[in-house]
Amino acid sequence: QHTPVSVELADDNIPDQYYLDQNFPNPFNPSTTIKFGITEAANVDLRVYDVLGREVAVLANNEYLSAGSYNVKFNAANLASGIYIYKLTAGANTVSRKMQLLK
Repeated sequence: QHTPVSVELADDNIPDQYYLDQNFPNPFNPSTTIKFGITEAANVDLRVYDVLGREVAVLANNEYLSAGSYNVKFNAANLASGIYIYKLTAGANTVSRKMQLLK
């Protein structure tokens, strides 16, 4: 299921290294912001999974993005309270982090 979100360029200064920040706020209800940076243009995939590994949201579906820092707003109003994992893949890099939804 694809969740309509916007991946916004926060800063076009190229970061020193690839990163995926902890979402803010965390815990959140019902929306949060995820920040990440890529050092070179790449296809970016950002997905959210529940603790059982089921995909619950697609925030970026293999979108081609230029190098820079990005913000993604995620609204989880349709999800139940709990722990979720968000996973970013950009080129050969993959990083995941946990976030908590409290309703």
